[in-house]
Order: sequence, then C-alpha cells, then structure tokens
Amino acid sequence: MNPEQILLLPGWLNSTEGHWQTEWERAHGYRRVEQHDWFTPRRGDWSARLEEVIIDTPAPVLLVAHSLGCILTAWWAAHSRSAHRVRGALLVAPGDVEQVELSAQIPGWAPIVRQPLPFPAVLVGSRNDPYCSFQRAQGLASDWGARFVDLGERGHVNAESGLGLWPEGHAWLESLMRDTDKD
Repeated sequence: MNPEQILLLPGWLNSTEGHWQTEWERAHGYRRVEQHDWFTPRRGDWSARLEEVIIDTPAPVLLVAHSLGCILTAWWAAHSRSAHRVRGALLVAPGDVEQVELSAQIPGWAPIVRQPLPFPAVLVGSRNDPYCSFQRAQGLASDWGARFVDLGERGHVNAESGLGLWPEGHAWLESLMRDTDKD
C-alpha cells in the first residue's frame, strides 16, 4: 500500500513534535489530514475535511487515528457514503468527549457514535489515560467492533508518553494492513 494511502488523523490541538504520529509521518511518508482549526474543532468541519481527503486519495485507505481522531472516525464512518474506501483503522487512545471536563473544552462532539465500524479496526487503550478510562476505551472498542489492545499504563499515548517511532504500534498497523489485504 502506498504511504499516501495511510491517513493520520490527529486529535484536538494536532500531533506535536515527539508524537508517534508525527514520527510516522516523517519516517514512513504517511499523510496527515490537516484540519482548518486544530484549536476549536467542529465535528462537521473535521468530518467534511476527512471526506474530501478520502475522496481525493486513491482507494483503499487506512486510517490511523489518535484521541479526537478516533471519535471523528466513528462519526464520519456512520455518515459517509465513502466508508467503503477504508480498508481498516488503527484507533489509539480515544478521547471521551462525553466526559464533563472534555465536553466543556471540546463542545459539539457528544454523543459518541456507538455503531459498529464498516471496516476492521484495532483500538489501543491505556490504563491511565486521563482523557478516557480504560473501561470506557474497552466499551468503545466493543461498540465499534474493534479488536482491543491493552497498552498498559502509557497515559494518553501522545508525545508525553515518550513512544518515539512506537514500533509496537506500527506492528499493529502492519498487521492490520496484512489482514485487510487478504480480503
């Protein structure tokens, strides 16, 4: 699969220096889906931008989402006519926008879509993620029909987690690529 067909979906405030998504973009040439406003994300705007990028990218694509990017993936997949172009998704540390604190900072993203994704997915959750409890991450994986991976205690699985190129995460992405190539 061409690296341009692997789309990185950062969360709120974008993925900064030292974030594994930024490292993967540099090392592997994966393409970040740039949003118009990283600071005041609007679900409709972000979803429209994702739709535009997916339509303009040769199918199939793989999504690599972090935090709010996971919530975006579920919302977009439930409303898009282009979801068939996605072969799979790696969903890492979803942000629980139904939490009172996060909902106040990022309004308009709740409720979280709870229907199964129309493509294979792996959801990686951390036991001490301040933005999504471990049990909530497991529940989202179940609702979305995603395989759940317990990452242990790695915080929000972002730059502060110190993962660098995060070879373990990349191995899950490669496994997802292999599994979806069999279809």
